Amino acid sequence: MVSKLRRWLREGIILLVLLAGGTLLLDAWRAPQAPPSFDSMPLRTLDGESVTLAALSEEQPLLVYFWASWCGVCRFTTPDVARLQAEGKNVLTVALRSGDAPLVARWLARKGVSFPVVNDANGTLSTRWAVSVTPTLVVLSKGQVVSTTSGWTSYWGMKLRLWWAGMGS
Repeated sequence: MVSKLRRWLREGIILLVLLAGGTLLLDAWRAPQAPPSFDSMPLRTLDGESVTLAALSEEQPLLVYFWASWCGVCRFTTPDVARLQAEGKNVLTVALRSGDAPLVARWLARKGVSFPVVNDANGTLSTRWAVSVTPTLVVLSKGQVVSTTSGWTSYWGMKLRLWWAGMGS
């Protein structure tokens, strides 16, 4: 009985290592590429504020969340991003090809979420970043990309990435 339990435990650990390795490889393959001078490029949010990623990430790590209203996985990730922002975490989101500003604002209101949004109605910004999957999360610290991931990410996964970026500052 003990040997059977050890074998299952060993096989479980091997499976977890393989899954983690596969996830890391997929993240590396799908990782967005920051365009030149991305940190100083002015971005305009839905509420009319002009921001730069360098300024937003200077004091504390910034989570940049590329999402879309038509993205099925984003339905699960968006509430967690809104929760992080409500807890005081530094968040900026980019709505990828989700319509004009009023349409995006209505979508946010229907979902009951509130966070700063840059509307990338025609996908220009996302194309410059080479974002090929939604959702995509980029963590910046002091204007530098610290980590990226795409696909579903848990609340704790996002929180851990922000904490880790803050430790390196």
